[in-house]
Amino acid sequence: MARKTATHSEPRKTPVQARSAASVDAILKATVQVLVKVGKEKLTTTRVAVRAGVSVGTLYQYFPNKRALLRAALKLHLDEILAEVDRVCVVQRGQPVERMAEALAVAFLAVKMRDPRKGRALFAVSSDVEGGKIAADAEARAREALVGLLQSAPERLKTDPTLMATMLQSIIGGVKRRLLEADMMEEQSKAIQSELVLVVRTYARACVGR
Repeated sequence: MARKTATHSEPRKTPVQARSAASVDAILKATVQVLVKVGKEKLTTTRVAVRAGVSVGTLYQYFPNKRALLRAALKLHLDEILAEVDRVCVVQRGQPVERMAEALAVAFLAVKMRDPRKGRALFAVSSDVEGGKIAADAEARAREALVGLLQSAPERLKTDPTLMATMLQSIIGGVKRRLLEADMMEEQSKAIQSELVLVVRTYARACVGR
């Protein structure tokens, strides 16, 4: 069987002990910090290791190269967003559909704009690390959670919940991308959030049967 080379972008191994998990967490946090500070071209495994306080050898135990580091950092970022979506789905279950839509919009933008420099930096490297596939997988998982949430609404929905979930994701995701690409100031993002809430509530209202 042919050996895999060190050019692949998957982690070498998964940490199984608390100490190992802490090292991986520190490495991924350092990856984002270095990426934000110097950009993807100047990011190196050595810089990340120094920032994380680990040896380069320790870093290579888990990540074979720079691409693997960036890929893992992007996946972790999307997992954090998914965790927030899951939290909202639990809290909002059984609430009126307009309230669900508003909570999702507010929570999604809040987690993305918590550290906009991080979001922009990871967005910039997405195309280099198969970010489209990672994002598609994350969106599919989020859509499944949203469908379950919408199905719990007390109103009768005249629009298919899967289509509603897809539309809400598209609306919110489009605004999020605009905020990241345009480097909006905080006061602008708050105004846009208010407008986004208006849009998703109006859409949700239109999907309710009379």
